Amino acid sequence: MLPTHPQLLFFVTTAAILLAIPGPAVLYIVGRSIGQGRNAGLVSALGIGVGTLIHTAAAAVGLSALLVSSATAFSVVKYLGAAYLVYLGVQRLRSKESLAAASDTSAPRVTLARVFSQGIVVNVLNPKTALFFFAFLPQFIEPARGHVATQILSLGILFAAMGTTSDSLWALSSGSVAGWLRNNQRWMRNERYVSGGILISLGVVTAFAGSSAKK
Repeated sequence: MLPTHPQLLFFVTTAAILLAIPGPAVLYIVGRSIGQGRNAGLVSALGIGVGTLIHTAAAAVGLSALLVSSATAFSVVKYLGAAYLVYLGVQRLRSKESLAAASDTSAPRVTLARVFSQGIVVNVLNPKTALFFFAFLPQFIEPARGHVATQILSLGILFAAMGTTSDSLWALSSGSVAGWLRNNQRWMRNERYVSGGILISLGVVTAFAGSSAKK
């Protein structure tokens, strides 16, 4: 149950502009793609997309409204998300994996499964996503057209599909850069510090940001 054609065009255009602006999800995906290879970046993008679908379902049943109306709930989710990102960054700094190992087709499938699940958690614990759905989607909802929850789900699924496509492009492009750097021995020794540093920095920014979003 989608809006009228003019409204749908406006929604797609606005969503495309928002998705083109690098945010926490993009930085997370780029960090994964550079640190562990293109496949890890693509799987992270899929995990982020599933997290977006979870936020969509939450918005449909009113959980997003509850989250943004409660300062305590907002703070809890914000700091949990920040702590998880820092944890992933520290784990990456301690890891001895290299880009070559990450791109090895014989690597255990569980590795990508973990990357996928971590992408879901990163997005689910990002309160900015809930705030986005609470502020953005209602602009395109018309109760006169039918069940509001169905409209939210329809637009949310469309946004998730667009976001996964956009994030996959980021993963592919950053993965290509990582491939170019694979032959650089200095980079091979230090790449985990770059990707780990991105994740830790993202966690710190998340912890100290967001208070203005509630105003």
